[in-house]
Amino acid sequence: MNILAVEIEIPNAMDVHTTEDTLTVDLSDGRTLSVPLGWYPRLETAGSKERANWRLIGKGSGIHWPDIDEDISIDGLLAGKPSGESQASFKKWLQNRASSQINKSSGSK
Repeated sequence: MNILAVEIEIPNAMDVHTTEDTLTVDLSDGRTLSVPLGWYPRLETAGSKERANWRLIGKGSGIHWPDIDEDISIDGLLAGKPSGESQASFKKWLQNRASSQINKSSGSK
């Protein structure tokens, strides 16, 4: 018995949009993919300016948000995988974020 191997080509991200509750990615194959922002706690916690500051990485195979140190792969989005970040890691990130925001508002570095 022969098994036909099908090569699957993952499309690239072309554009990214966020709302208060949704991450939407336009793909190179014409599809638009929307997922709950709650899948990515850092994005959900971020302000609109931070969410708007993104760039494509790996020729569009992923998206990076430098202000919140978040990376999301297109293959992960297509597979329906939410963030794999542990609660401990997210909690530590939130604490560091709170500390840096306090320092910014008080004028300290």
